Amino acid sequence: MTRTRSLATRLLSLSAAALLALTTAGGASAAPTPSGDKGQASVTSTAVDSTGAADYWTSDRMRAAIPGDVLAGKALERGNTSSAATVEKGKNTKVQAAKGKTTIAVNENPVDHIGKVFFTLGGTNYVCSGNAVVSANKSTVATAGHCLNEGPGTFAANFIFVPAYLDGAAPYGRWSAKALYAPGQWSGSGDMQYDTGFAVVNQLNGQYLSDVVTGSGVEFNAARGLTYKSYGYPAASPFNGETLKSCYGTASDDRRNPQFNSQGIACDMTGGSSGGPWFIQGSTPETSGSNGLQNSINSYGYNSGSAVMYGPYWGTVIQQTYASAAAS
Repeated sequence: MTRTRSLATRLLSLSAAALLALTTAGGASAAPTPSGDKGQASVTSTAVDSTGAADYWTSDRMRAAIPGDVLAGKALERGNTSSAATVEKGKNTKVQAAKGKTTIAVNENPVDHIGKVFFTLGGTNYVCSGNAVVSANKSTVATAGHCLNEGPGTFAANFIFVPAYLDGAAPYGRWSAKALYAPGQWSGSGDMQYDTGFAVVNQLNGQYLSDVVTGSGVEFNAARGLTYKSYGYPAASPFNGETLKSCYGTASDDRRNPQFNSQGIACDMTGGSSGGPWFIQGSTPETSGSNGLQNSINSYGYNSGSAVMYGPYWGTVIQQTYASAAAS
């Protein structure tokens, strides 16, 4: 999710699916089905060898990990070349912010269910953001598709989730993944419309993830144009990835690439915030905050100075991916 100039930063990657919309209390309700998500449900997954994963991620490796927006850019290059050409290069609003202008993203205290995810792909270590969500297995983390699968390509190794990360600290532990799930449309062709994935983590010290941190409720097939608060750990200038940030705004459609079916809110978070959660809000930022239902993730942005973060529409395909992961 960086907005810097290189190929690796063409997209601002910030970035769970079931047949029911789950509340934070674990209940369920039917959801409307607006137009736009016409894909057939297809889920791919892989078992992960978690041996040594938590120990692999030393503080030095965490701080040296590359923001995962690099992978979003590569996915477009490989699987959606015509769309990649429309992702604009331009002046970096973050450079202006670094010279003293106020950023849109604001500081947040750590939230127990929001954290950083670390993983290895192609021998390179990456970092994104993620969120623990309600699930039958009490062990499911939502993130961006490009933060666990190359899109198209292989799944990640050494995947861990560090909830409430702050300045290198892991107050709730390092949770290694035992399985990773992505929509087939992402793992097969890198389709940005489906840039969401879910990790199922192992128990830690005999406890499930949701025994230790809160699990967010999720919602699918919701109305478009809702108001959201998004969270993440941006790492590129003027941010350093060590603290949690948030943005708040009403979503509007991506008109540059309508085939992505995504929505955007005003936000200038940079690389590392990929996969951070979007929560449906009430009338003010204080009415829901991180207690709302998760309904998207930080996925990408443009290098045009627009300072907008886009997230995928969570429809039936992502819903089924969530259902598969949550029931595993």
